[in-house]
Amino acid sequence: MVYIGLVVLLGSLVIGVPVCFSFLLAAIYYVIAGGYELTFIVPYGISKLSNAVIFTIPLFVLAGKLMEKGNIGDTLIGLAEDSAGRIKGGLGVVAAISCAIFGSVTGSGSATLTCIGSILFPRFEKNKYPRGHCTALLGSASVLGMLIPPSGIMIIYAWMGGQSVLASFLATVIPGIILTTLISVTNCYLLRNDPNIIVAAPSDGTGKTKLEKFKKALPALMMPVIILGGIYSGIMTPTEAAAVAVIYAIPVGFFVYRGLTLPVLKNSLIEAGITTGSIMVMMFGCTIIGRMFIEEDVPGRLLELMYTISHDKYMILLMLNIFMVILGMIMDDTSAVMLATPIMIPIINEIGISPVHFAAIVAVNSGMGNITPPCAPLLYLSGGLSKTPINEALKPCLYFILFGWLPVLIVTTYFPALSMWLPRMVLGIQ
Repeated sequence: MVYIGLVVLLGSLVIGVPVCFSFLLAAIYYVIAGGYELTFIVPYGISKLSNAVIFTIPLFVLAGKLMEKGNIGDTLIGLAEDSAGRIKGGLGVVAAISCAIFGSVTGSGSATLTCIGSILFPRFEKNKYPRGHCTALLGSASVLGMLIPPSGIMIIYAWMGGQSVLASFLATVIPGIILTTLISVTNCYLLRNDPNIIVAAPSDGTGKTKLEKFKKALPALMMPVIILGGIYSGIMTPTEAAAVAVIYAIPVGFFVYRGLTLPVLKNSLIEAGITTGSIMVMMFGCTIIGRMFIEEDVPGRLLELMYTISHDKYMILLMLNIFMVILGMIMDDTSAVMLATPIMIPIINEIGISPVHFAAIVAVNSGMGNITPPCAPLLYLSGGLSKTPINEALKPCLYFILFGWLPVLIVTTYFPALSMWLPRMVLGIQ
């Protein structure tokens, strides 16, 4: 029954059934095949969704839409480009940092890629950056938001795994900073000898002009400061910070950057509502699937299978990493985390791995899976946005995986102090 249900889920995704309905279809199969009473399973799914943490997701989705439509993201990129665009490969560094910041608010790699890509791909072309390199760079960087709090993926992981949202946020901070740095350095190294790249001339602007540019960007800069400062100072919960982000973005988008109008605001609300509805249907289906996995002891079976290969916890972590990368290759980041978490949490508890440490492993794995060929959903999306044949992006993408994602995955997995230092310092978690 378990394996047929997975075939139903993956088969639905392959033939193009929307992700939310694929999960719901698999959930319906499990309920019917397992002979479970609807009076047991439906209230369970509803009760799991009746959680204050869930309100964070639609609020951050809306905040991301308002940043995109209100020219807030464009302003942040402009300021970063003015500072870093004058070194060879500097625009790529801007792309990596912009994706990390914007992605943390949207909580979605595809949303980040769509927004940042629409702004930066024309600038890359104007400055004669290699198309394949830029496609791979933005595809690789678009999922940095999984690691830079407040991360929508970590909210889902914490909810599915019964963990602290703040602890999950803190676990991914240092891996996220390291990965952003490695992607930026790899970008500059790959472009160091490219003679075609146009580097912006040094600014002739006076200190007063630069100060004016900074003042113009200050309202946009304050948005991540308010969100992160509010969460980490303890003044606001993640849900409250998401609400404040929405409230702040509306007047800034209307009156400061003038990207928002009433029709644009209406469209943003509709788009955010559609995205949220899709996520909620998927989450409902996934809670039922997760419950079925527990009832059918899928984690126990999987652990027994791994024990036939090795009892060493580090070898088991390697097998879990491979499983999650493959899962990330065939699903979007949210779906992969929602499906993997209820299976993995019992296993890592059994082998003595902290669920907070595992939060960082899940985040890095899901991100790398989204850009790993042959499936690489975000790499293909990046190629579509840049109108670049995917074969041009494969080689630079491999460099970003080998010198960025893979080293971070290894140190995050096998050096738990890297991800546990902040949770221990701030929350006293052991």
